[in-house]
Amino acid sequence: MLGDFLIRCLILLLGYAYPGFECYKTVEKNRGDNEELRFWCQYWIIVALFTVLENFADVVIGWLPLYGELKLALFIYLWYPKTKGTGYVYNTVLRPYVSSHENDIEKKFREWRARAWDLAIFYWKNCTELGQATTFQILDYLAAQSKKFSSKSSSKNKDKLGPTPSAPPLSSLRESLFENNQNNFSGRKNKKGN
Repeated sequence: MLGDFLIRCLILLLGYAYPGFECYKTVEKNRGDNEELRFWCQYWIIVALFTVLENFADVVIGWLPLYGELKLALFIYLWYPKTKGTGYVYNTVLRPYVSSHENDIEKKFREWRARAWDLAIFYWKNCTELGQATTFQILDYLAAQSKKFSSKSSSKNKDKLGPTPSAPPLSSLRESLFENNQNNFSGRKNKKGN
């Protein structure tokens, strides 16, 4: 067995870098040879799908002996000039499946994109609220520390200066700002008209 690091490097070189360079050359010289361009596009479609699936498969079957070497062999099989396995895998496995489920796949991707957007807005709102609350906690703490130091020095000079003016309490200021911010938030639901 080859070392894990060596296998990863070989997969990067022989699974991504070399085919990427070949695809680049094909696109640049492609002034009429659509078959070779089609081959490399099919290769990248299969590699993209394989990369997504391998993240889950590595957890389940990654412990098998020679698993990394088998992945490397699959990549080489896909682009090797004598086998050109890309055409076989694309035409017998991928194309029939995707063709029959294309509408369902498209619908799922749209649904996941909408969910991802809703999740991003949810986390953005929570992060801003947490950041705002933390900022006000820090300001409260600094104000309390400031009162401790100023009360020691001001008690000595209190008789000389007279009464000191007071600012509005920081907690009431925080509550009024926080309420205004929540009322003015225009998230995804407000845009839909809900």
